[in-house]
Amino acid sequence: MNKQSRLQAIDLLRGLVIVLMALDHTRDFFAPTAFDPLNLQLGYPALFWTRWITHLCAPIFVMLAGMSAFLRSQHRDKKDMSRYLLSRGALMILLEWTWVSFSWQFGFTTFILQVIWAIGVAMMALAGLIWLPRWALITCAVALILPHNLLDALHGKDSGLLFMAWHQGGYYPLWGDVGIYFAYPLMPWIGLMAGAYAIGPVMLWDAGRRQHFLFTAAIVLLLSFVILRSGNFYGDPDAWSVQGKNFLYDLMSFVKVHKYPPSLLYLCITLGIGLGALGLLERYVQRPWPTLMLFGKSPMFFYLVHIALIHALGWVYMQVRYGQQIDFRSKGVVIPDYQPSLLICYAAWIVVLVLMWGLTGWWNRSRQKTGTGMSAVSVH
Repeated sequence: MNKQSRLQAIDLLRGLVIVLMALDHTRDFFAPTAFDPLNLQLGYPALFWTRWITHLCAPIFVMLAGMSAFLRSQHRDKKDMSRYLLSRGALMILLEWTWVSFSWQFGFTTFILQVIWAIGVAMMALAGLIWLPRWALITCAVALILPHNLLDALHGKDSGLLFMAWHQGGYYPLWGDVGIYFAYPLMPWIGLMAGAYAIGPVMLWDAGRRQHFLFTAAIVLLLSFVILRSGNFYGDPDAWSVQGKNFLYDLMSFVKVHKYPPSLLYLCITLGIGLGALGLLERYVQRPWPTLMLFGKSPMFFYLVHIALIHALGWVYMQVRYGQQIDFRSKGVVIPDYQPSLLICYAAWIVVLVLMWGLTGWWNRSRQKTGTGMSAVSVH
């Protein structure tokens, strides 16, 4: 396959995880729960898998961003590429601190730092790391990813700001009611970005060799997950156990891995699926799927618009149906009539995708006319 087929697979996979991401965020506003949807005692399989499938999004976003950065570097010298990564990363951090945090709350009580912040900081770090020899870059990636769960033992309520930003995550008060929530602590994400950039040359190989590598890497990662997880040997702070119900619940316990911060096993299973999906899309999808390609080519626009859109639609829905907002972060609020509904969630998700299809199509047409773009997540 040619270069176009390779890039088509990247955009298709990015578009697919964007669609899954929108499902997770729709659930946040249309079917919030008072408990973690992955809780095996309080939840149920449909809710569990609705949440779990969206675990694929962030690791695949970061992986594709790193690979795409390498592809872009083939057309720029290192100084130019470093400037690009620094400026684009800084823009993403600024957007996360301002517009994206506002979109989640329609206010600024908390600065919520999620995947855009993680990608932005990782890009800025990559601006320096690309000057290293490839073996040193790989060494840095391994050093940031493989042993990072050893730091789990240091987590605590009194952790400092820098350690929370680097590894622990969580809420850090600043002044009054204002604070920072580090949803995506940086250590493993910087490592993943560096690692994806380091394996970027794979995307220059001929199609057959590249697909063989992608499938082999996927199998190695998934087997590593199964082996390490089977005996709770290493790689995740939460052990799995037999649930005493049925095989499905045992499977759910087995794959219920830690996302905040992303454990080694979380990265193994999600990236294993992601690399396999990339190979499958390149090998078997001959014609582009228009909607996924549309979303995959304009990821930053989609991300910046969809949270505010979902939040606004969810606000209207809750006011019309219940006369108030359902927010389980507010202690003591009891609404007897409220029951989270996945049927409502999935219906709203379809509406959101239709609206975003129209908005993203408009944006792309405007971008083509003006020659500008907004693709900070996609850097190829």
